[in-house]
Amino acid sequence: MNRVPGDAENAHSSSVESCPSLRDVPSINPTQLMARIESYEGREKKGISDVRRTFCLFVTFDLLFITLLWIIELNVKGGIETTLEKEVLHYDYSSSYFDIFLLAVFRFMVLILAYALCRLRHWWAIAFTTAVTSAFLLAKVIISQLFSQGAFGYVLPIISFILAWIETWFLDFKVLPQEAEEENRFLIAQDASERAALLHPGVLSDGQFYSPPESVAGS
Repeated sequence: MNRVPGDAENAHSSSVESCPSLRDVPSINPTQLMARIESYEGREKKGISDVRRTFCLFVTFDLLFITLLWIIELNVKGGIETTLEKEVLHYDYSSSYFDIFLLAVFRFMVLILAYALCRLRHWWAIAFTTAVTSAFLLAKVIISQLFSQGAFGYVLPIISFILAWIETWFLDFKVLPQEAEEENRFLIAQDASERAALLHPGVLSDGQFYSPPESVAGS
C-alpha cells in the first residue's frame, strides 16, 4: 500500500530532474542581438543591398560596353555620321548592328526597372531578357551576313550573348540567394532577441525593493 506514493514521488522527482533548468540554457547577450538587428534594419533603410547594387552596375556596364563597341564599329566602317545614317535610317537586318545596340538598351531598361526600381525578388525578368537576347542573336547570326563584315561580325553578337548569360548567373546564384540568407538571419536574430527579452527582463532597480510601512524597522 505504501509503494504507490513512493513510486509517484520517484516519478515526480525523475521528471523534475529530466526537465532542463534555466541554468542549462545558453546565455544570450541582448546587446549583441540588438546591434545585429539594427545593422540589418540599416541595410533595409538603404533600400537596396550591396550585391543587388553590384548587379545593377554590371547591367549598366553591359549597355555602355555594347554602345562603345557599336561606336567603334561605326568609325571603322568610314565615319560615324555616314555609317549611322546607313544603319539607322536605312536599317537592314542582315548587315546592321543597330539592333544589337537596341537589344542592350532593352536589357538595361527591363532589368533596372525590375531589380532596382521595383526591387523584384524573382528570376522571371532576367529569364525573359536572356531568352529574348539569345533567340534574337541566334536568328541574326544564322540569317544575316555579319560574318562577312569583318571582326565585328563575331565580336558584337558573342559579347552581347555572353554578357546576358553572366547577368543571369549573377542574379540567380549571387543576388537572390544572398538576400534570402540575410533575411533569414535577420528573422533568426529578431526571434532570438524576443526570447532574450523574456528570459532576461532586465535588472530590477532599487526602487522596486521596498518594505511595507507597517513592517518593523530593520526587517
